[in-house]
Amino acid sequence: MKKLIASLMIAATSLSLVSCNATPKNEAAAAERTTGAQDTIAAFKAKDPTMANLFNSAHGYAVFTNVGKGGLIVGGAHGKGEVWEQGRKIGWAQMSQATIGAQIGGQSFDEIIFFETKEAMDNFKRSEFEVAAQASAVAAASGAGANARYEKGVMIFTLGERGLMVEAAVGGQKFKFEPLT
Repeated sequence: MKKLIASLMIAATSLSLVSCNATPKNEAAAAERTTGAQDTIAAFKAKDPTMANLFNSAHGYAVFTNVGKGGLIVGGAHGKGEVWEQGRKIGWAQMSQATIGAQIGGQSFDEIIFFETKEAMDNFKRSEFEVAAQASAVAAASGAGANARYEKGVMIFTLGERGLMVEAAVGGQKFKFEPLT
């Protein structure tokens, strides 16, 4: 049964990633996403000033702004963002999440994924990066950046859950990377 659920979630997540492009459709959309990413980074640093060290020391990071999430037994989330490596923007990304279990409602949140090493970053850039939806994220709070630790070269923070969602569900996030052209 677990394999069936996992297969269904992977199929649903993969389908949603194939149907959309991570790259903004025009320059105005790209500028809007960049402004959103800068605002998200500022919000994370304001919530926890120790996170500035993570932005400086990480090999790279991906910033997802205003990820929308909803569910009624079966749920999902989707968001788009920017990817930075060694201090420069290198591309665009999108995240899709599929969940199944007891859940109802909707919310939005911001997410930043830090990559400790080039190998972890390269794995993300090959779109081979997946995580359990709730297992690995740390809620950004004062001091969280100083106390969090990388797991397999990756550290994930979320901030600002807006809306109301009750869930006891399992699922995963899948990512798609597209380099700047």
